[in-house]
Amino acid sequence: MNTNISVTKSIKSTDTLVLLTDRKKLDWATEMLNKEGAEYIKKAAKKDINSVFIPRQKGSLIVQFLNSNQAPAYRTDSESLCREDARLAGNDLLTTINHYKIESVVISNVHPVNMLKDFVEGLALGNYQFIKYFKDRSEKEKCLKSIKVMEEDLSTAQIKELQHIINATFHARDLVNEPLSFLTAPELANQARIFGKKYGFKVTVFNKKKIEKLKMGGLLAVNRGSNDPPTFSILEWKPTKTKNKKPIVLVGKGIVYDTGGVSLKPTANSMDFMKSDMGGAATVIGSMVAIAANKLPLHVIALVPSTDNRPGKDAYVPGDVIKMYSGDTVEVLNTDAEGRLVLADALHYAKKYQPELVLDFATLTGSAARAIGPEGISYMGTADSATCHKMETSGFRVYERLVRFPLWREYRNQLNSNIADIKNLGGPSAGMITAGKFLEHFTDFPWLHFDIAGSAYLKMADGYRTKEGTGVGVRLVYDFLKNY
Repeated sequence: MNTNISVTKSIKSTDTLVLLTDRKKLDWATEMLNKEGAEYIKKAAKKDINSVFIPRQKGSLIVQFLNSNQAPAYRTDSESLCREDARLAGNDLLTTINHYKIESVVISNVHPVNMLKDFVEGLALGNYQFIKYFKDRSEKEKCLKSIKVMEEDLSTAQIKELQHIINATFHARDLVNEPLSFLTAPELANQARIFGKKYGFKVTVFNKKKIEKLKMGGLLAVNRGSNDPPTFSILEWKPTKTKNKKPIVLVGKGIVYDTGGVSLKPTANSMDFMKSDMGGAATVIGSMVAIAANKLPLHVIALVPSTDNRPGKDAYVPGDVIKMYSGDTVEVLNTDAEGRLVLADALHYAKKYQPELVLDFATLTGSAARAIGPEGISYMGTADSATCHKMETSGFRVYERLVRFPLWREYRNQLNSNIADIKNLGGPSAGMITAGKFLEHFTDFPWLHFDIAGSAYLKMADGYRTKEGTGVGVRLVYDFLKNY
């Protein structure tokens, strides 16, 4: 569902008004409320509560207390923490909104620090639902339909930008939440086409015949056990005037369902959520929506290799040697290490664009999820330190934080094969790094790899990051490119 966000110049007497305030600076209460009301707010501010709901004959009043920046001076992430607290407060307000069945709110800021945009972002993101397959979905639908903000607090341009980012994140969440019964590889390509037509970016889709002609051996090998053909989608946003002479390329792993292939996933219940293994594809498709909708003056291309990974009768098996699109040969030791094979073909394809920078996103390894959990994203690559710093800064701004792992040359030794140029699996340790080293083999450009295995799909909601698909990476990529 989509929550409409807009700017308003005035508050009607029937509106439900949400006031964002500091606990200690409550001068506005004396001016806006009667004596009893002001005293009530001041007493509430001293208690361990985050909001106060005051029913009125026509429109209700909600006073939302936001944390001030109380972090010690040595904390370099204090601003990031404050902004995240505002988002979480927005999400928490949904409990009150849903309880009182409020369909529309007007939000105004009387806090000395304007965190209204972050508050609205958390409120809108937390209001997401995926109820497409419920028979009684109209009864399950959340009540909040409209968020209005006062014009003096945020401009129309800021709100439009935020709306597009939220829509893009929702599109990514929807893609992750869709089951294989709907979202096959051809349908993922079709969804990209639909978004391209709606938001104005070009989409080209290679079918199986074209993929075979190009000899994309990694993608074709993974697809051998499937009943559905593979696809390779190219999404391109190129406005008339661009700031970059060479394109920025995004690559997203599009494994629409992963059984592990012949190397069936051994962990109990581990296949239950493998519809999410195309989380990287969702990230880059959602990112292209945000980029095009907000008309960023950058030339950006996204590549999405897609298939499902099944143990069909013609499936590739451990011990096979496959020839990649690059011409390199790969010894397959585990068919569950399939994501790196399809990404490798896409990374080699990216060379044709002579890109300025390549960013790939993938739910690639359980090692990454175990290393830092769902609280962040592990990343690594060959881009320079300045680019990495900018990316990490964006990570803190949108609170999709990044942890950089090394790509030391010694890790490459784990991928040496006795019968092929490289093997697709390293040793028992540092799995997320050896996966990155495998991908690095197919690059000759500045590149960063983001392993979103821990954060792309949640079994329990985490604030405004709703249960199941989170759309992680969309806000990160957009913020990075906006400030590129």
